[in-house]
Amino acid sequence: MELISPTDFAKEKVQSVQEYAMLAARSIGNLFKRPLYFADMIQQADLIGFGSLPIVVLTGFFTGGALAQNSGDTLRRFGSLTLIGQLVSLGMVRELGPVITGLMVAGRNASGMASELGSMVVTEQIDAMRALGTDPMKKLVTPRVVSTVTMLFFLTIISDAFGIAGGGVASSLFFGVDAHQYWSTAWQILVFQDVFTGLAKPILFGFIIATIGCYYGISARGGTQGVGRATTQAVVAASILIIMVDFFVTRFTMTLFSH
Repeated sequence: MELISPTDFAKEKVQSVQEYAMLAARSIGNLFKRPLYFADMIQQADLIGFGSLPIVVLTGFFTGGALAQNSGDTLRRFGSLTLIGQLVSLGMVRELGPVITGLMVAGRNASGMASELGSMVVTEQIDAMRALGTDPMKKLVTPRVVSTVTMLFFLTIISDAFGIAGGGVASSLFFGVDAHQYWSTAWQILVFQDVFTGLAKPILFGFIIATIGCYYGISARGGTQGVGRATTQAVVAASILIIMVDFFVTRFTMTLFSH
């Protein structure tokens, strides 16, 4: 890695942020211009949504089960084992469901987008698209953004449901909690604030995953080595941003609904 001055490093980072902001803004702006490339959106929705379904279901189920085991052990000491359904339900819907689903999809799809678009840059396919009069941003970025936002929303709902189910299975197996009691308390504890918080996050996470993946892909330079580097950077950047945005969204919604 070559050494550069702190000034040049700072300029480079500021320029990257500017370029990313422009890409993100154009990806939204393109929704209001024709053509819309619906076929590409459906194809990407299939790859992102149905392709990620097995990993989302498994991680959601076992995360809920692990949460139930850890919380059940603590609750039993205080004689409050009946609250286990409420704890798992709130934990999955507000925090764990959206964040874990976002991280799983980021690992699987941000890397995929970066490597796919990076390969197209390296092999000059994107230059060829421009030469033929096709806007690469409109054809390649916008369909991925729309599909990721839409599918992550539904994947999070599925992850929440399987997480609560996993908590129910663990509660019944290890603590002898009645299934009917578990499910009734799990649903009753949820209020509008919890559901709103849990479903606002995947919309933002999906936008982050798609725009970060596409940005690093389009910015890839230096042949196949550059594509590999862009893929790694996309996953790291998307994961960090998801965790940061989760913190601020949680704080914002708590402040919003506290009045």
